Amino acid sequence: MGNTVSAAELVASHIVHTEAAATPNLPAGHPPVHHEGKYASSGAANPPPECPMHQKQEPKEKPTLISECPVKHDESDINPLNMMPPMNQNPAPDQPFALPKDRQVSSIPKVTEDGKQEFWVYPSQQMFWNAMLRKGWRWQKDDITPKDMGDIIKIHNANNEQAWQEVLKWEALHARECGNPKLKSFGGKATEYSPRARIRSWMGYELPFDRHDWIVDRCGKDVRYIIDYYDGGMVDEKYKFALLDVRPAMDSPENVWDRMKVAYMRWKFELQGKFKEDNTN
Repeated sequence: MGNTVSAAELVASHIVHTEAAATPNLPAGHPPVHHEGKYASSGAANPPPECPMHQKQEPKEKPTLISECPVKHDESDINPLNMMPPMNQNPAPDQPFALPKDRQVSSIPKVTEDGKQEFWVYPSQQMFWNAMLRKGWRWQKDDITPKDMGDIIKIHNANNEQAWQEVLKWEALHARECGNPKLKSFGGKATEYSPRARIRSWMGYELPFDRHDWIVDRCGKDVRYIIDYYDGGMVDEKYKFALLDVRPAMDSPENVWDRMKVAYMRWKFELQGKFKEDNTN
């Protein structure tokens, strides 16, 4: 998100770009597209409101918990926990076809005021459509199909599920301390490349198309995770698209120690694997 777009948006943009190539005369008001990695992306600067996370802004009123995933917006009624505007399930006036309003419950537990077990809920196709209209997209009937919108939502949801599973691998290091970590809030920093991403780019690797910061509640302790999203090529049968680099931020001694331990374990198992391979040859 940010100046680039989410994995779901990249695929959505690719769909539109492909149709535009086949039919050069785009409808009036259609947003410009440019090439970003394997897929074309929208030239709009802000991400769609129904996908995970962006920079926080102060609301005028005390926010209530909403279960969509967050993004950056300019409005004053944004919920700072998920960077979402008020839920909008109303069809757009010029919408070319009806879209489902049902929403999928994620496997990601969220922090609640009363401590009850609840989970984040993904946006519906209608919410995602409205989100992208807010960003400047103007799709017509020939640009995208109902099936495309269904695929976009599946990619979006799979992306978040994959990220949470990677977080849980790190949290397993603290299983005795906390057996039930929860996702507290989100934040997006697409234009703020992490030091690791910059170093990789200096070595010739591509920069991530997006970055998210997730705040995980480790039984009362806030732990910040950085997630860099890289273009993974074509969408697979499980609707996975992006390659994720997930790790705790190096903003505390404990996080630094965790990363050192994991780096050592990876080096150790890689060395053992090479040793076994050499002995079997």
